Amino acid sequence: MANINDYLIWRGDISISDEFPLNEVDNMILARISYLRFDLINIKDNETLFDCAERMKNVEEKDFLYTGDSELIRNLGESKRFSSIRLTDYVNENEKESEKQFAAVTIHILPDTLFISYMGTDSTINGWKEDFNMAFMDSVPCQIAGKEYLEMIANKYPDKKLMLAGHSKGGCVAIYAAVTVNDYIKKRIVSVTNYDGPGFSNSMIEKYYDADIISRTNTIIPQDSVIGRVLEHKERTSVCLSIEKGIYQHDIYSWQIVRDKPVKLERNTNKSEIITDTLSVWLEKTTSEQRKLFVDIVFELIYNTDAEHFSQISKSPASSIPKIIKKYNEIESGDRRIIFEMVKVFIKSYIEVFREKDLRIEPKNV
Repeated sequence: MANINDYLIWRGDISISDEFPLNEVDNMILARISYLRFDLINIKDNETLFDCAERMKNVEEKDFLYTGDSELIRNLGESKRFSSIRLTDYVNENEKESEKQFAAVTIHILPDTLFISYMGTDSTINGWKEDFNMAFMDSVPCQIAGKEYLEMIANKYPDKKLMLAGHSKGGCVAIYAAVTVNDYIKKRIVSVTNYDGPGFSNSMIEKYYDADIISRTNTIIPQDSVIGRVLEHKERTSVCLSIEKGIYQHDIYSWQIVRDKPVKLERNTNKSEIITDTLSVWLEKTTSEQRKLFVDIVFELIYNTDAEHFSQISKSPASSIPKIIKKYNEIESGDRRIIFEMVKVFIKSYIEVFREKDLRIEPKNV
């Protein structure tokens, strides 16, 4: 089988047309484009993917956010299918003080249709902090920014239909933007796709649920999905085969495709079910105030390392871990107790769920 980069090598010589229209794999690729390092080449409005690919050849492999991204932009630039497509309105914001990490780009995919690609979490600690804030906040800054971005694009291009998508947190942002904008913009939205991004709290769903938009929304997750099963989903959800294990299945380059379709499975594995149910029980047994304190304290320990990226901590544990331990010993005993109690609740929730599950059941191919 193959992944999206293999697809580009196979199908890249065929232009998007009525005979070969946009398909599910094209959509995955477009959602991933927002992760590419346009910030490092100072992308200009109306640059083509070919131009971006040429200039991104000077970006070192280590400076791409994730493995597979450098190959993707190279394949996009060489493909007849995507190389002439124009990009506009690139935005990339990472603000530590407001705990906001947001990026998006608009892809002029068809004469009458724009594709808004929302980036998910980057490698910064600040970006991950915003993700964890979803455990106690109904809306986080990147979601609000995603709505404002959609409004800006809709007003700038009033005659265009709109497709929205994103991977990880970007998929969650795409759904949030779609359900919170005004009805005029909603009517122009053709589709919303969330690739293994988290859902929403019940209070958010009650406030913004829109059956019409949800009918045009789809979430795709791998069989061992964890991130894509956090919180609640009301939209259609399908399962795609990944060749990785556990949390590493979040890597969209591990998702398998045959020709122009993802390989679909009937259901998630019991590993995914256990983690999902454990998180649900943990959320039920803790208050939003407790979760906020827990997340804030844990990230205070991490920030004490002075690292900006988790990779900096993993590459130098000898210097980072002592700083975390030292900071932990300095915090008040009440805060240490919060960490202990929250971890204890999670472990108890896991044991409770584990006992109810049969680990022998695994998904089958459709």
